[in-house]
Amino acid sequence: MAAMEAAADAMLAAASRAFCSSVAVYFQIQGCCIALLLALGWAVASFVRKKEVRKMRRKMANGHSFAFLCDDVDELEHSVQEKLPRVSVIMPLKGLGEHNLQNWRTQITSLYGGPLEFLFVLESKDDPAYQAVSRLIVEYKDKLEAKVVIAGFSTTCSQKIHNQLVGVEKMHKDTKYVLFLDDDVRLHPGTVGALTKEMEKRPEIFIQTGYPLDLPSGSLGSYCIYEYHMPCSMGFATGGQTFFLWGGCMMMHADDFRQDLYGLVTGLKNGGYSDDMTLAAIAGQHKRLIWSPPVAVFPHPLASDLSFSRYWNYLRKQTFVLESYVSKVNWIMNRALFGVHCYLSWGFVCPYVMALVHIATTLRAPYSGIVKEAAESSCGLKLVSFLLICTLTELVSMWNLTRVEIQLCNMLSPEGQQDSLRSYNWGLVFVAVLVDNFLYPMSAFRSHFSQSINWSGIRYYLKDGKVFKIERENSSKYTDLGGKHLYGKKTYPSGKSLLGYLSISLAQWHQPKKYDI
Repeated sequence: MAAMEAAADAMLAAASRAFCSSVAVYFQIQGCCIALLLALGWAVASFVRKKEVRKMRRKMANGHSFAFLCDDVDELEHSVQEKLPRVSVIMPLKGLGEHNLQNWRTQITSLYGGPLEFLFVLESKDDPAYQAVSRLIVEYKDKLEAKVVIAGFSTTCSQKIHNQLVGVEKMHKDTKYVLFLDDDVRLHPGTVGALTKEMEKRPEIFIQTGYPLDLPSGSLGSYCIYEYHMPCSMGFATGGQTFFLWGGCMMMHADDFRQDLYGLVTGLKNGGYSDDMTLAAIAGQHKRLIWSPPVAVFPHPLASDLSFSRYWNYLRKQTFVLESYVSKVNWIMNRALFGVHCYLSWGFVCPYVMALVHIATTLRAPYSGIVKEAAESSCGLKLVSFLLICTLTELVSMWNLTRVEIQLCNMLSPEGQQDSLRSYNWGLVFVAVLVDNFLYPMSAFRSHFSQSINWSGIRYYLKDGKVFKIERENSSKYTDLGGKHLYGKKTYPSGKSLLGYLSISLAQWHQPKKYDI
């Protein structure tokens, strides 16, 4: 036993000295710098969102009670509303989760004053979402223009892209703008109007987008997803031009699809796996503008039973998109993202591993001469102290951005469910930061070497960056971040002016968090 203890002490002392070498110190300082850069990015993002909050508060203080809908109350006049362009909202659906009905209600109760149609697109009537969304349409039949579209099974691209393109084919002939939405985000009543206003004001916009604010359910998996999205949120909090695109909210010119501009329809249909990555690559290639307004942030409630294995599959899906591409330039960009993200992820985690050795050395030093000698000649505690300061700075900045975005979302949906920062567990957030950054490179390398993934019960195979083979594996019971039921037992129960519409819609806005289906 004494021999083993002496050997352990010798190893600990050797590790402590090694982690104080110039190379090790470099990596530890690098990790601290990454944390500080994240903190700075979140601080800038919170400034942009906070400016929008202040602007809305000023307008409300000046008597503009509908500042959450528009900047100028005169925009609510009937003469202005009747000139608004037609918008088609296309939502590809897959499965039924605990938050879906709540999300769909926030989407269809939009307070957009112009012509607006909703197309709910499913692969088949056997999908559990079919009956639920059909009843929802019947419930609101006198207040909206909506229909369910059965797209059939995809054969040359991902099911989501297939559903989107079928929805485009079925949209109204007079539609000027098409808005693609995921079914797992809560929309604000003024979102469609705000996005349309930007498109009208800036015709040069190719795609307008937004980003979700994750609402963790309490599990480690949900916090890992929240942590994964937070660094990406910086690219969407520019208050204007951005190079990033999120497929959960994309508004585009309908004629771009009718004319197959830049071959975007062809590129999506023929082997497309990721809608946002494909369209972002096309926008970059042709130097077209992607725009993200400051109000385009949407609450994204995560499933209460989101397991760690489902998080891992989601991470696999996110890294798998880097294996798809539409051009050589797109391939180079994806490879660069692959390398940089992997390097930064493990570069971020590395100092914490070294810090554990420095802390263990300090704790063991009073009981071992060799360890005490290593501790006295070590700069470990100074490095640990610097890392602690950087970590706290990073977490406070993340907390502040989340606080501001929750505040903004609550103001944009005054009659909706009010979210709170109190539900966040910041101890789990810290653990999730380490876990997610440790696992990301593993997921990325697995995606690269496997070239296949099972998502929503469908396995996709890539070849030369395009989907070339699709297998449907109905063994999956759940999918996505909302814990949707895919193939389980399906049982269901039996079943003017803008201001005038506002009063009707807001009266129905209060809905329970979960629905019994």
